Amino acid sequence: MGFLDILLGRTKPVAPDLDQLFALPSAAVTLEVATGFRPTGAGAVCFATVEGAAFEQTHREVQALLDADTDRGGNPVELRQDDYGYSWLVSQRSPDQLAQLVNDLHAVNSSLEANGFGPQLLCSLAAFEDERGRRLALVYLYKRGSFYPFAARGRCRARRGSGQEGEVDAGRRRGQGRGAGRNRRVPGGGRRPASYKKSPGAPTPPAPARPPPARRRDSALELQVKAALASDLRVEQDLSRWFPVWGAPGL
Repeated sequence: MGFLDILLGRTKPVAPDLDQLFALPSAAVTLEVATGFRPTGAGAVCFATVEGAAFEQTHREVQALLDADTDRGGNPVELRQDDYGYSWLVSQRSPDQLAQLVNDLHAVNSSLEANGFGPQLLCSLAAFEDERGRRLALVYLYKRGSFYPFAARGRCRARRGSGQEGEVDAGRRRGQGRGAGRNRRVPGGGRRPASYKKSPGAPTPPAPARPPPARRRDSALELQVKAALASDLRVEQDLSRWFPVWGAPGL
């Protein structure tokens, strides 16, 4: 950094340090003790979508390398694209294979970087889940060399075998049981009376569209995780860099 940069308050960009990913397994132990979140075995690398034969060749090489692992406990590596146009190379391991998952993430980043696609790399993540079915991601920012937690606030998913499936299913079926059709809402407001009968040949009115659910982050949980992992990971201190990863694989 030059003297002029110091005077103007410019900061030197942090060089990518992929070896930071290897701190995840030990951080996962701290995370489970502090919050009860455990690895799900899902992880992914996000990058700006790239077109061209060079990238396709690199993608095939990376996928072949990772799929050749005979100890893989989950699905083969796959390429997905989210609703925002970003690409995710997804690896699925068994929950007790976090170290192997980290090796996958490191290999994907390294291969893309070595083939000239470093500028397109955005982040990598590993997914976690607690007994209440809440999902959490530890996100590694490639261009910052730091981590941050991301947690979406929403309906908890009952874990299979937890004894809560019936309660969740009952909530989903509420209003759909016997006699529910007699009091359905109709466009324009109000309810159909019990004696309502549709005229022969009359078209069925469309059901009113439901507004999309609002997306909210669980900021309290994110800050709790930040404090718990301060000694285990290089946590991103600039909260404006904690970008939401809505719809990311594993979440």
